[in-house]
Amino acid sequence: MLVYSHRPEVREGIVNAVGRRPAPDVGRVTFLEAGGVAEVLAACDAGEVDLAILDGEAQPTGGMGLARQLRHEIIEDCPPMILTVRRRDDRWLGTWSQADAVLVHPLDPLETAEVVAQVLREAQARAVVRG
Repeated sequence: MLVYSHRPEVREGIVNAVGRRPAPDVGRVTFLEAGGVAEVLAACDAGEVDLAILDGEAQPTGGMGLARQLRHEIIEDCPPMILTVRRRDDRWLGTWSQADAVLVHPLDPLETAEVVAQVLREAQARAVVRG
């Protein structure tokens, strides 16, 4: 699971909120932290990302624009993405960015783990259908 933010404390908060095992049926997760867009692109290109959690407030490239760009221009088989935002009113930006889900800071660990587990379940189900 890739976690993107230019701020280490935001990445740490996301990792802590998700936990190592968000749900028993999705298994244990490992984290790859990215502080810059080049790291995100390299990991996605290498097929190392089963889920990306992107900070919508990251600088200089925010997670919203990065998510949209990954979906449309860069990755043919794009991994699922979760966008984090600071204001509840910004949840609509998740729709624009085509993220699979949106979480609002401060992250609630129970909600975060459930959203991550649900997005992973949906990605697994799509993979089985494509089979």
